[in-house]
Amino acid sequence: MTMDEKQIASLVQKVLAEMGQTSAPAQKKASGDIPKTARVAMLTALNKFEVKEFPMPEVGDDDILVRVEGCGVCGTDAHEWKNDPFSLIPVALGHEGSGEIVKMGKNVKVDSAGKPLNIGDKVVTCMIFKDDPDITMFDLNKQNVGGADVYGLLPDDDIHLNGWFSNYILIRGGSTVFNVSDLDLDSRILIEPCAVLVHAVERAKSTNILRFNSRVVVQGCGPIGLICIAVLRTMGIENIVAVDGNDQRLEFAKRMGASASVNFMNHKGVEALAGGVKDAFGGYLADFAFQCTGSPVAHSNIYKFIRNGGGLCELGFFINGGDATINPHFDMCSKEITLVGSWVYTLRDYATTFDFLKRAQAIGLPMKDLITHRYGLDELNEAMETNVAQKGLKVVYINKEI
Repeated sequence: MTMDEKQIASLVQKVLAEMGQTSAPAQKKASGDIPKTARVAMLTALNKFEVKEFPMPEVGDDDILVRVEGCGVCGTDAHEWKNDPFSLIPVALGHEGSGEIVKMGKNVKVDSAGKPLNIGDKVVTCMIFKDDPDITMFDLNKQNVGGADVYGLLPDDDIHLNGWFSNYILIRGGSTVFNVSDLDLDSRILIEPCAVLVHAVERAKSTNILRFNSRVVVQGCGPIGLICIAVLRTMGIENIVAVDGNDQRLEFAKRMGASASVNFMNHKGVEALAGGVKDAFGGYLADFAFQCTGSPVAHSNIYKFIRNGGGLCELGFFINGGDATINPHFDMCSKEITLVGSWVYTLRDYATTFDFLKRAQAIGLPMKDLITHRYGLDELNEAMETNVAQKGLKVVYINKEI
């Protein structure tokens, strides 16, 4: 028996109805309903977060509402918690966050790299550029994003959902946003600090001194210095000496790819310390150095670790840490040191970081082990105390309400 087209169409509709779907696939939905209020850990005074509840804001045509999944605690957050150097209190902190899109304005179609965005996608933010034409995804001048605004360091307003230390954040039109659904949460939380080091290594490469066979010293083995070592290893650089005063961090540096380590606590005076670095390189000084601490003394010392004609990237000072003393003749001129500074990143560096994290995992670097402490929204004061006391490596906020 043959069936005409009308019978076939009827049969198809019946099958689709029994499967609970129409001929067109439904748009992906975010998990869970959107509540009427959001919870924000607001810094209301020095050393004091208070979790406050605010009405869920309207989502404009160019906005994105994100359910926060987690956010790293940065040294900048700790400085603001302790001293309010930016005079922002009251403020919703947190700029190393990631989460899931739960609602989007009608004009939102793609992310800042042109990748499609949909409800349920996992995203991160970079900066808010507004109408600055000089900072673009493919800016050939590689202008960094230091002059832009950032979620987590915005003055409080009538929206309040301005930082990632919350359970929801409203990403407004004019912001950068990237679809990173192919990365797990721990990797997504590490994107922002990793971008800092991807940028620093790109700055170092601009000197034409940093190469595959370079001897590289990395001073400071907090999260920034450890990630610096990881970036260098993914580039194929193997001769890396880590310098720090903490044996546990130096051991982790070796897991990240350092070939040797020097504990400055075992050396009296900068000349002895420089001798320790030289011994670690088999009798040579470094071709290139990365200074990853916020210590002016550390900056003054690092020139002694570098050979004549070598290079230095200074990236440790994200706030004013004070003046450093050097001798321009002995430290720079007679040695012809090439110095570059590095601060935050460009948009292209930020996107490159996604591939760096995949590469680091592929070669077995323990990136996720950087995260040593996880706290809920109501525990952020304790999280800050842990960070300030340097009891672990990377301290993070995890939304335990999901």
